[in-house]
Amino acid sequence: MWDLARELRLVPSEVIVKNLSSGTRVVLKSHYGYEVEEVKILGKERYLVAHTSDTLLLGDLNTNRLSEVAWQGSGGNEKYFFENENVCMIFNAGELTLVEYGSNDTLGSVRTEFMNPHLISVRINERRQRGMEDNKKLAYLVDIKTIAIVDLVGGYNIGTISHESRVDWLELNETGHKLLFRDRKLRLHLYDIESCSKTMILNFCSYVQWVPGSDVLVAQNRNSLCVWYNIEAPERVTMSSIRGDVVGLERGGGKTEVMVTEGVTTVAYTLDEGLIEFGTAIDDGNYTRATAFLETLEMTPETEAMWKTLSKLALEARQLHIAERCFSALGHVAKARFLHETNEIADQVSREYGGEGTDFYQVRARLAMLEKNYKLAEVIFLEQNAVEEAMDMYQELHRWDECIAVAQAKGHPALEKLRRDYYQWLMDTQQEERAGELQESQGDGLAAISLYLKAGLPAKAARLVLAREELLANTELVEHITAALIKGELYERAGDLFEKIRNPQRALECYCKGNAFMKAVELARLAFPVEVVKLEEAWGDHLVQQRQLDAAINHYIEARCSIKAIEAALGARQWKKAIYILDLQDQNTASKYYPLVAQHYASLQEYEIAETLYMKGERTKDAIDMYTQAGRWEQAHKLAMKCMRPEDVSVVYLTQAQEMEKQGKYREAERLYVTVEEPDLAITMFKKHKLYDDMIRLVGKHHPDLLSDTHLHLGKELEAEGRLQEAEYHYLEAQEWKATVNMYRSNGLWEEAYRVAKAHGGANAHKHVAYLWAKSLGGESAVRLLNKLGLLEAAIDHAADNCSFEFAFELSRLALKHKTPEIHLRYAMYLEDEGKFEEAEAEFIRAGKPKEAVLMFVHNQDWEAAQRVAEAHDPDSVAEVLVGQARGALEEKDFQKAEGLLLRAQRPGLALNYYKEAGLWSDALRICKDYMPGQLEALQEEYEREATKKGARGMEGLVDQARQWEQAGEYSRAVDCYLKVRDSGSSSLVEKCWMKAAELAMKFLPPQRSLEVVRAVGPQLIGIGKHNAAAELYLNLDLVKEAIDAFIEGEEWNKAKRVAKELDPRYEDYVDQHYKEFLKNQGKVDSLVGVDVVAALDLYVEQGQWDKCIETATKQNYKILHKYVALYATHLIREGGYGQALALYVQHGAPANPQNFNIYKRIFMDMVSSPGTNSAEAYHNWADLRDVLFNLCENLVRSSEANSPAHEEFETMLLIAHYYATRSAAQSVKQLETVAARLSVSLLRHTQLLPADKAFYEAGIAAKAVGWENMAFIFLNRFLDLTDAIEEGTLDALDHSDFQDTDIPFEVPLPAKQHVPEAQREEVRDWVLTVSMDQRLEQVLPRDERGAYEASLVAASTGVRALPCLITGYPILRNKIEFKRPGKAANKDNWNKFLMAIKTSHSPVCQDVLKFISQWCGGLPSTSFSFQ
Repeated sequence: MWDLARELRLVPSEVIVKNLSSGTRVVLKSHYGYEVEEVKILGKERYLVAHTSDTLLLGDLNTNRLSEVAWQGSGGNEKYFFENENVCMIFNAGELTLVEYGSNDTLGSVRTEFMNPHLISVRINERRQRGMEDNKKLAYLVDIKTIAIVDLVGGYNIGTISHESRVDWLELNETGHKLLFRDRKLRLHLYDIESCSKTMILNFCSYVQWVPGSDVLVAQNRNSLCVWYNIEAPERVTMSSIRGDVVGLERGGGKTEVMVTEGVTTVAYTLDEGLIEFGTAIDDGNYTRATAFLETLEMTPETEAMWKTLSKLALEARQLHIAERCFSALGHVAKARFLHETNEIADQVSREYGGEGTDFYQVRARLAMLEKNYKLAEVIFLEQNAVEEAMDMYQELHRWDECIAVAQAKGHPALEKLRRDYYQWLMDTQQEERAGELQESQGDGLAAISLYLKAGLPAKAARLVLAREELLANTELVEHITAALIKGELYERAGDLFEKIRNPQRALECYCKGNAFMKAVELARLAFPVEVVKLEEAWGDHLVQQRQLDAAINHYIEARCSIKAIEAALGARQWKKAIYILDLQDQNTASKYYPLVAQHYASLQEYEIAETLYMKGERTKDAIDMYTQAGRWEQAHKLAMKCMRPEDVSVVYLTQAQEMEKQGKYREAERLYVTVEEPDLAITMFKKHKLYDDMIRLVGKHHPDLLSDTHLHLGKELEAEGRLQEAEYHYLEAQEWKATVNMYRSNGLWEEAYRVAKAHGGANAHKHVAYLWAKSLGGESAVRLLNKLGLLEAAIDHAADNCSFEFAFELSRLALKHKTPEIHLRYAMYLEDEGKFEEAEAEFIRAGKPKEAVLMFVHNQDWEAAQRVAEAHDPDSVAEVLVGQARGALEEKDFQKAEGLLLRAQRPGLALNYYKEAGLWSDALRICKDYMPGQLEALQEEYEREATKKGARGMEGLVDQARQWEQAGEYSRAVDCYLKVRDSGSSSLVEKCWMKAAELAMKFLPPQRSLEVVRAVGPQLIGIGKHNAAAELYLNLDLVKEAIDAFIEGEEWNKAKRVAKELDPRYEDYVDQHYKEFLKNQGKVDSLVGVDVVAALDLYVEQGQWDKCIETATKQNYKILHKYVALYATHLIREGGYGQALALYVQHGAPANPQNFNIYKRIFMDMVSSPGTNSAEAYHNWADLRDVLFNLCENLVRSSEANSPAHEEFETMLLIAHYYATRSAAQSVKQLETVAARLSVSLLRHTQLLPADKAFYEAGIAAKAVGWENMAFIFLNRFLDLTDAIEEGTLDALDHSDFQDTDIPFEVPLPAKQHVPEAQREEVRDWVLTVSMDQRLEQVLPRDERGAYEASLVAASTGVRALPCLITGYPILRNKIEFKRPGKAANKDNWNKFLMAIKTSHSPVCQDVLKFISQWCGGLPSTSFSFQ
């Protein structure tokens, strides 16, 4: 065998392929000696496939890689795919087999039904990687939504991806570590095989491909070209605009280009080859080259991701200088400095001793420390007996326990000193708990207890006391511990201690407070028996709160609390116990609980028990509902009829039927509908859910007269859905066989159409279908079909009848030549009708019918042609030509010529008739006298009669003629005459004629005819602007919709509405809708308000008339108003007008709608972030924000959101707004300067919600203004740290040591921008630098009598939280003034100071603050002013 390029020689066990152009040979030989049976060259003439009896031979003719694998023949059903140059994919009987060229074993096989190469990806050692000899991976579809990834080397599954929608493309990268796939919604996903993580990286992806030789990805999203240069950071994508579609990638000559078709041209977009090369360098392990490349780039998000990747890989490869450079580039100063020191050690060791310095133990230990693996670092140090270095490491990290453990293990002489230093460090750093544990371990109990108490851990102190009898004897110590336990609410431990020292009264109190009821009851049984019942009830209450309802039941029974016992039993689902308790109660008590138990037994389908319980609870309707839901209609009906009216039973059953329908229980719903005699509802239900058999069954049973219409309707629906067989059944049941035939014809199912026509369409229907079928085929096929059906001749006749002469000639030419003349005759008649007389003449003659040609020319008054044809082909027709010519002369009023011609043709009778018709009675009498004297008398009488008659001319003639018809009783003709009247110059006459026609039609003509006349007259009247007249005509024939349309077109809206309302209410919505559209189109929004206020409001919004919108909405209900207030506020916020949005809510109130919460939060955040608000002039803005939040919180208390996280957050915002408002008020009064400063300091505890840099700046400036330089220095120093963090984009470098043991939060949101201008930041930086040189300044926050930071609400030593002062925000430690509202208080000194300022300054803003506090806190204290 040979082709143009190759020659194949087949010998029994081998195939020799010779390339004729190059002369090279490839020998494909069976290693097992099998005879080669079949040889094919496939895949663009490159791949050789051969079969033996038991094996399959494959070869790549370009690379001479040959394979032979065991293969059982399957009859040649295998399909081969050669898209991958390394592997052949063979698909057979649902199994995919992979064979690597050059290998005699199958690479693997999997089961899959998806053989599209775009749904299978194989990667065979395409890019070599360090430490990986063989890398062979396969990804394929298990089903349309599931991808499997297989390691072909190990033969195991390494990943399965279950996706929510169909996958239509997938591909592994060249290293087989990443998988790309796209779903049918064009969403592109990246799957990392190692981490098993899936990321959606692109929407609407129309093209995607890996760049060859790299892990760079190229994709298209609409008009954007997307490139991922570092696929490890999929969020970093480079996008550029393109104007066409990507068609491919080309890489070569040191550049990579994306080919894009833009119209008729192809444009190349060049990728950044350097970025591509970075990935290649990483894969090749050449980190120096990668570093050199990155140093040439500016820092961008993509570059940053590359530096991070390189730093990780360099550390793993111990290329520490490169890692140091990476961390320097990333700005990780600490890591860079640490690695620099490590590199110096490694370099020094390398210089002194040679070899790799990175193997030195100090280097290895430091690298372990860098990875926070301190245990490994310790092991490395101790292996080198570097005990001191290990201890120094732990001491530097303040990990004293590990340091002491090392010293103890190695018997270090400084062990005791370490312990003392550790204890001293614990005390210096206020770690009293750890110090106490240390003292306890050393046996010093008293010291340990003292430390525990100091650390606020009385429980540990109590444990120690209870464990040592000698300590119990110390009464003062025990009292001190119990007081601390009670203060810390550790009541149970306090009770144990009281019981131990034999103080049962105090012990019982503590047990009760601590909910330790078991101990309390045991103690009460011995010491206070009378209290046992109360304790049992309290124990039950506690267990209910803990949701331990089972346990609570018995305690309530013991306490004789029946109601609580019942409720606990119900809550614990102890139904039998609940029934037992209920049966012991009186009816009034038990009746409301029986239904709850009944519901349980109903759910268990124990309906008799449930019914009994419902009846005991006097809830008969619930019992009926139970039986109905269970499908026990008989029991339900029996109960219902006993206690309900029939109409109520119907309502119940219909409601239940609708519920059954929602649940898909259609049979049950049907039974319910039919039971209450509402079969139409059941029919509608079955139609809605497309259960047509059930629908037809019910229609046949309940509405047999509508059965045929129903079948027809269903047939049309099923045809539209493509369910043709079902549609046929319904069409035929409706006796609409034509609809069935048309359905099959339109779908190309001719055999089905013919079958139906023959079976159901009568004698000729199937012939017509056969003709149409044959015509669709044409030629010999049509002849064969018609001969097969025995309808050839009939089809030819039918074709001629339908003017398909070409098809008729074709059929007669192929099968029935004797029919040809007949077809020529019919064709001639057709051509005559079309006015093609010369062609018609030829066809008449071909058909042997020249007389027909003569008559044709006579009819068209072509006398010359008629004479010519008659004389040439049919002399007998010459007389007829003369007659015809005479008619022509008569039409031209040439009566003498006509007379001569007729007499030549010997037809005097015709001349007589023509003269009569022309009114030339004298000529008629003359002809009669000369040629037909026997008819002269009769003609004379006729002439006398005609003389008395008059004729009519023009429009008046039409009207007169119509009136004559009308008078003669010929109403139909009269109507036709009236309708013919047309004269644009006299519309009144035209209107009268048309109205007369309609009047006569309605009075005297049949209904159908009168309807046609009215339908013809109505549009004409509307056309001349007579809408009312047209509408009245329509109404006379009950054409309500047409009348309404006439009124609508004439803009007679009131009349249209009245007609709809009085005659057909169904059209009221129709009229209203048109009226609304009219008002909208005309822009008459004010009128639209009266019709559809919501539509009018939406129109105002579209037109941007917000003030008008809000004004109108104010007149509506509260819900509508706040919907548009929210829309306006959102619009204002987007435009940057948060102040106007705030004013809206000041005016209209702040409802507790969850959908508004984001608006309120945004207004709050914009307000606290805006500049220029730290002044007295900003008071009214803050007061507005405070009042809106107060209104919101009051509304939340009354809503379902009460006490929710959102409520708590808004309460916090209210407090912040109050502080800001009070601060602005205080800034307006000189003597309240310290109050304003304290408020600025207090606001720092809320920096989770405030811009941290702005808050610390304002607090620092305020402290500086009043001379609090320590605080000012710390706060402004923190402010500078925050500004640096904002620039760096991270808070990781912040030092929190200044704010330990305060309630100023460490974890705060990083501000997105600087809130303080650069000039002010520089001033602060200069001041802090100047002050830091002052040795007199202490960098510590001031402390109060608690030993805690004076502005902190929480005392670090005790954990006790103080209330904040309403005036300053500082904690209230003494001299408290309490308000009626819980949790609201003020420091008496600050309160008096504020009141005094108001009295002396008469500041209206301070008075407004006082007024708000009165509102907020439920009134002012009774002694509103005091100097005590």
